[in-house]
Amino acid sequence: MQTLLNTLYVTTSGSYLHLDNDTLRVEIERETKLRVPLHHISSVVTFGDVLISSAIMQRLADEGKNLVMLDRNGRFKARLEGGVSGNILLRLAQFKQSSEPTFVLDTAKAIIAGKLRNSRHVLLRGARDASDTADQQALRDTATALAINLRNLRQASDLDTLRGLEGEAARRYFAVMGHLIRPDQRDAFTPDGRSRRPPRDRMNALLSFLYSMLMNDCRSALEIVGLDPQLGCLHAVRPGRASLALDLMEEFRPILADRLALSLINRQQLKAEDFTLHPGHSVTLSDSARRLVVVEYQKRKQDLVAHPLLKEKLMLGLVPPLQARLLARCIRGEAEGYLPYLAR
Repeated sequence: MQTLLNTLYVTTSGSYLHLDNDTLRVEIERETKLRVPLHHISSVVTFGDVLISSAIMQRLADEGKNLVMLDRNGRFKARLEGGVSGNILLRLAQFKQSSEPTFVLDTAKAIIAGKLRNSRHVLLRGARDASDTADQQALRDTATALAINLRNLRQASDLDTLRGLEGEAARRYFAVMGHLIRPDQRDAFTPDGRSRRPPRDRMNALLSFLYSMLMNDCRSALEIVGLDPQLGCLHAVRPGRASLALDLMEEFRPILADRLALSLINRQQLKAEDFTLHPGHSVTLSDSARRLVVVEYQKRKQDLVAHPLLKEKLMLGLVPPLQARLLARCIRGEAEGYLPYLAR
């Protein structure tokens, strides 16, 4: 039996979360909408204006369950957590390895290699499914270019060069994303490159929302194994930035977030009218669209996938914690190098 970490997402503004004995109760306009036993929850994520009682905050902290507050667009605002847990020896090893340039560069290369391989997987799968030969050719050409970027990773001698290769590959990838979208939806959803803070088109608004949820899952995965999520390799250390969580999520962006975004659009579960275009060219999802995306994201995490190191399938949502453990083994010196998760 496999246990998937349970995260409660509260997306409705005006919701009130409070404690009712051993149960978390969600009220909207004084009407109870949901009751969830606390032992079924590993963390709580709220979007927008959600009221939270001090009693439930204290109980979550006491039980080591995280409370993450995001704004309506999924941007991180605050995080509540209890006392620092985890293995101090592992954290000491992490700090020691972070001062080793070879370890940092090799780990960053592995992270980008995982991202590029999984991006190619998305493009080649899209090429196989495409009926238009022009779409097939554009996707395969870009997949070939990403393969060249992959080979060039080995020659990178510093982090700046590595980040340059990753940026070049990302521009190529987003430039052909429109070819993965069904023709009658392309006018509304083809992205103009990658934009954020604020997203300038519908696809970028959707991706930013999905990436926010993915980042929280990766941060939780790192904390579960006792790693410091702020001390990364590829992403530079900055105050308040979960750099290692951003590192870990790179290999999952294409297969967990991008593919889900494309599926929601191509199945027409999301339409142009589910987004709001604001003055200044920023775009946000409607309340109903956010709820749909949260539900579908949770479903996607329950998909069974093959892992190269395991002889059995496991839920996709359990792969980030597994990869965090592999990263911890690498940091402790129990493995030669980090092996990213590669989709099949």
